Amino acid sequence: MVRVSIQSSFKTADHPRRVTLIGSTGSIGTQGLDVIKNAPEQFSVAALSGGYNLNLLAEQAVAFRPDMVGAAVESKDELATAIAQAAQDKGVSGYSPELLVGSQAATKIAGYAESDVVLNGITGAIGLEPTIAALKAGHLLALANKESLIIGGQVVKQIAAPGQISPVDSEHSALAQALRSGTPEEVSKLIVTASGGPFFGYSYEQLREVTPAQALAHPTWDMGRMVTTNSATMVNKALEVIEAHLLFDVPLERIEPLVHRQSVVHSMVEFIDGSVIAQASPPDMRLAIALGINWPHRVAGAASPCDFSTASSWTFEPLDESVFTAVKLAKQAAAASGTHMTVYNAVNEIAVDAFHEGKIRFTDIVETIEQVLEDYTPVNAELSVELVLETDRWARAYAISLLKEKA
Repeated sequence: MVRVSIQSSFKTADHPRRVTLIGSTGSIGTQGLDVIKNAPEQFSVAALSGGYNLNLLAEQAVAFRPDMVGAAVESKDELATAIAQAAQDKGVSGYSPELLVGSQAATKIAGYAESDVVLNGITGAIGLEPTIAALKAGHLLALANKESLIIGGQVVKQIAAPGQISPVDSEHSALAQALRSGTPEEVSKLIVTASGGPFFGYSYEQLREVTPAQALAHPTWDMGRMVTTNSATMVNKALEVIEAHLLFDVPLERIEPLVHRQSVVHSMVEFIDGSVIAQASPPDMRLAIALGINWPHRVAGAASPCDFSTASSWTFEPLDESVFTAVKLAKQAAAASGTHMTVYNAVNEIAVDAFHEGKIRFTDIVETIEQVLEDYTPVNAELSVELVLETDRWARAYAISLLKEKA
């Protein structure tokens, strides 16, 4: 059964959809607010949750007037002061939202009862608890935080109602759109496209000498440090393959990565009769975000379409899995147990930070993931959120100990 349903029971017809943004100061969050600003008749902001960029968060709060604002900082006074200053700068008076701070602020805000849709744009495993809170509250979850689905796996899927998760990653949004062309039984293969990152065509020896600055020079997308680095190692594509498997219930052996340097075709679905349906648009995350928060309906003018009045070429090439081993490793991990991908993701997050701190080589990132997976023995216990979080903590601690030796 395809979990991303074409029909949705989460439509609100009597008022604009009230959207809560988790990670509002990040790349997805800021673009999400841009979508909302340009379609005020369709959306309003119910709540915002940001990290440590209080000035930007305060500016967003004053601009959109949500009922609730949260931040990862520990001081509520610090957040209140930032909002008061932003309000004064804009000549706004009388705005006083409910404030939440600390490590659980995002989770509490994700469960805010007055929301219709939660856009989870956090990067990393810290997005798991907000994802679960949004699902338990009955909200439509527009999911950009792929890690929460990947590490939560069947736990998240058991909580989610059919059609409750709408994908925001451009690849999965493309797949969801293309899947409308047939029934689940007619799907032959999912083809997940990849830009190839900045190191397409490199040998493994060349990858060993890559610097952090080079890893952040993505040819197409403007993303944060973690996602951009993951795109360079192909870990991001590995995570997307697993996410596609979990979202659409298609076996891993029928999901393939394909390098498409132009990043215009965002993914494709092959059907049993030989038809291949592709979704194409210039690289702009606002299209996927708009569709995600308004699923299953489109938002007029969300992004610009392809210009077919000028000549252009699209190329497709296989991923060299002898050099970029992340996808193959992820498929093996996902097939091994319900918590192997928790380990995979946790180690990657630790290793990426170590790489940017100059402690390890670029190739050590995936090599460390592989080593920890080899040393991991899953606990013989029922899969639960607590087990996932415990596994995540173990993997991070073990990875840190291994990386000290590599450093």
